[in-house]
Amino acid sequence: MNPTPDSPLLTSDQVEQYHRDGFLILRGFYDLKTEIEPIQRDIHQIIGIVIQKHGLPIEHPPFRPETFDAGYQPLIAHDRRLGAEIYDAVKQIPAFVRLVVNERHDRLMRQLRNTDLPGVAAGGYGIRIDNPFEEKFRANWHQDYPSQLRSIDGLVYWSSLVELTEELGPLQIAVGSHKDGLAPILTRDPENPEKTGAYALRLKDEAARIASYQKVQGLISVGDLIVVDFLNLHASGFNRGSRSRWTMQMRYFNYRDPIGQRISWVGSFAAGKSLRDVHPELIAD
Repeated sequence: MNPTPDSPLLTSDQVEQYHRDGFLILRGFYDLKTEIEPIQRDIHQIIGIVIQKHGLPIEHPPFRPETFDAGYQPLIAHDRRLGAEIYDAVKQIPAFVRLVVNERHDRLMRQLRNTDLPGVAAGGYGIRIDNPFEEKFRANWHQDYPSQLRSIDGLVYWSSLVELTEELGPLQIAVGSHKDGLAPILTRDPENPEKTGAYALRLKDEAARIASYQKVQGLISVGDLIVVDFLNLHASGFNRGSRSRWTMQMRYFNYRDPIGQRISWVGSFAAGKSLRDVHPELIAD
């Protein structure tokens, strides 16, 4: 018998943990052969196309899941702009888009947020490529709602295409921070003026706010899933490794959420909307 959309995926203890901590780590959630490897294989092929297109003398060995991004580091060392070309391309891989709308994501949203009407945040899914020792595109401590909107009642599905170690800078999570509601934010990062858009957002009094929470690192393996509440404070770790950190983010919202209905489920930066226009009360600068 096939599971229904309302069939629970999680135990009552897991649901309790999510509501207590604002996040949940699900080990081995995705099937490596059928769900993850097709994405890695297509990324490998796209890297090969870009190398060939530009006639670069970069070695591009046959596909292996562990080294699917072979050739990417020398490619961006040759021309960093080619990394942006690949970044834009990989989020359109059909195998990734199929993962975004995986039926189990619906079931998680229904169970954790107690809704019968989940939605996929348009512009809220993609594959991040965090390169070694780059700060410009690293996400500061933030809540996903201001940078995504849609509904305040939402989930981030966060997974990795590479084994995450401390060296690669895993996701940093402030345990239980979702319970304190929306945090006031600055729309620019005074310490990193090169950051723009959602990357420039900075919590007001960030150090003091973050200091009050226990922090954990999302040290996950390929196929694991971290589910993060839209109000949980989290940040990208700083990559000090020799390889880029390839991770996937997929965001779901709740059509039933009253705040989402009030703003007509509008998006934020990716939708070209001004956060100041939609939520002026959140802006502290």
